[in-house]
Amino acid sequence: MAQLYTKVKLYIEANSKTWEDTKVKLANFSDGNGDFISFWDYDFAKPNDSKIAEYETAGNTEETLNNVLTKRKKEYKDFGHQLDLLYHDMTAGKLDNSGEWHKHIKAVKDANSKG
Repeated sequence: MAQLYTKVKLYIEANSKTWEDTKVKLANFSDGNGDFISFWDYDFAKPNDSKIAEYETAGNTEETLNNVLTKRKKEYKDFGHQLDLLYHDMTAGKLDNSGEWHKHIKAVKDANSKG
């Protein structure tokens, strides 16, 4: 189930706006009822529960993609190391898919597919 933040963010973007912490706040009373919109200051209607539910599938998709991209980012070697791999590939004339940099990036992408 997608988080309320993600679904509200998608709703805001569908209305050609961006999330601004000064215009929307989420809260949770820890009473078992979950998160809710506690403050809304956009110039379009605050979404009700049924409107938010319309963003469940898109929210799940976005969260899955974000998880994959976060995992990839952790597994990519640091930028300096990647530059070193590219330098050695250039020196060896391997600026194609036989180079070490390409092999490393491909391995990370293959292990963390977007689906």
